[in-house]
Amino acid sequence: MGGSGLDRRTFLSGRFATAHPVPRPPWSREAAIVSACSGCGACVEACPQSIIALDDRQKPFVDFKAGECTFCGSCADACPEPVFDRTLTPFPHIAVIRHACFAGRGIVCESCGDACPEAAIRFQMRLGGPALPSLAADRCTGCGACIAACPADAIAVSLADAAVMEAGHG
Repeated sequence: MGGSGLDRRTFLSGRFATAHPVPRPPWSREAAIVSACSGCGACVEACPQSIIALDDRQKPFVDFKAGECTFCGSCADACPEPVFDRTLTPFPHIAVIRHACFAGRGIVCESCGDACPEAAIRFQMRLGGPALPSLAADRCTGCGACIAACPADAIAVSLADAAVMEAGHG
């Protein structure tokens, strides 16, 4: 359908994919990366967790499936360009638990809650099934520990404001 990125089937079915933000390294924002990042890869080499990689445009992104961000700041320290701003919150996103979650399908799993260093994921008991995860958006730092730990690939990131709106209406 022109340059929209939608195939015919998706357009006609009305199932428009919701775009999740590309997680960028902490203390950086998309605009700064687009305008200032030279693609040198210094942040990739500096990351002790090995979770930063370069995309096809040679811009850094965080691969939370490889692990979590510990907010060590090595990526920001290594960058020779004005990409990082430590006056910002580290990440503009938080975790979002999607419908593929095992607990929602009747399978006991609390991997995300066990992995969360901020205890932002709690479990609510329910009759007739395993406890369901619930995210406290105000506690989530966006570190990605829950994403790496989830065996169902049911956790993604969403811009914090959008995720709070979704939680309020879901």
